[in-house]
Amino acid sequence: MSPDTAAAGNGTDRTSPELPAALDAVRRNALQFLADLPRQPSALRIRAGELTLEAEWSTAEPAVAAARPTPVESVAATTAAGAVADSGQHFVRAPTVGVFYQAPEPGAKPFVTEGDIVSPGEQVGIVEAMKLMIPVNADVHGTVVALLCEDGAGVEYDERLIALAPLDAG
Repeated sequence: MSPDTAAAGNGTDRTSPELPAALDAVRRNALQFLADLPRQPSALRIRAGELTLEAEWSTAEPAVAAARPTPVESVAATTAAGAVADSGQHFVRAPTVGVFYQAPEPGAKPFVTEGDIVSPGEQVGIVEAMKLMIPVNADVHGTVVALLCEDGAGVEYDERLIALAPLDAG
């Protein structure tokens, strides 16, 4: 069964165990594809049946992204990341290029704060990429040591977002 068939709503069983795994694989590959591009396209089209992958860019010239000043918060986060890196911490990383959000919506309580204990698979943030809200999940059991990225800040693929002190499973 292809994701196109299930999405079409033509009576195909949407609860098939293969569908979530296939969609997850497509999502991961699309995110990696976007991360490898020199700049974000204005549109991305993916089709699973007979594989179609298209990226479009607007005809307008991209703005030159030279010499952008670094905000004080970014410098503090970079310093915190360097200090944490030497202490054997684990890092939750950005799944793609985009904008990092610490809460599910503006004004809401953040997913995590320093001192919180997280479990593998627990949502700890969101990265918005091309109007897609991509969950950021912890991949180890641990204590949040530092939030390394400000809310609403732009992030790069694989950038460190949150430092965790891993906890033993037992």
